[in-house]
Amino acid sequence: MHTHKILIATALSVGLLASPKVTQAQTFITPFAGATFGADAPANKFSTGVALAFMGKAAGFELELGYTPDFFNKSQSVVLIGSNNVTSVMGNLLVGVGKGPVRPYGTVGVGLLRSSVNSGSTLFTDVSSNDWGFNAGFGVIALLSDHVGVRGDGRYFRSLQDSDPGGSLNLGVGNFDFWRAYGGLVIKF
Repeated sequence: MHTHKILIATALSVGLLASPKVTQAQTFITPFAGATFGADAPANKFSTGVALAFMGKAAGFELELGYTPDFFNKSQSVVLIGSNNVTSVMGNLLVGVGKGPVRPYGTVGVGLLRSSVNSGSTLFTDVSSNDWGFNAGFGVIALLSDHVGVRGDGRYFRSLQDSDPGGSLNLGVGNFDFWRAYGGLVIKF
């Protein structure tokens, strides 16, 4: 008899917690396109990616993947840089305002900044770097219907470096940084 009461209480609790009124979390997936610019971005470069966000009434979490091919400029006279790119994989905290169809938000997060440069000549070696990094920015999600909308976002990215290569983890601000602005189609689940 005691086991049945526990099972019923557990089932009611799970049902209550799973109800839309309690959770009120929204899931958004946003394929995006935009451009990198400023700081270490030698010129405006086309960038693409995808963001998966889980938003409650005021805060949420986001996983974001961005990719910028040909990030670093190639020399016009002598080809010293061959193919190159920058990839970002970030986990972000989102803090939003409002719960209507238009939701401005701020974001901050950490993750991986990977830069890869393949040499355009036999004189130099290829260079790839996997660094911790952080990003911060702002944006807005505007729903046009119950399940489709648009999103605009601007973010600053900067690498972090291990300032104590002797073994202990002691992260400091790195030298590699850039901005990215994008727009995308939002699909709400």
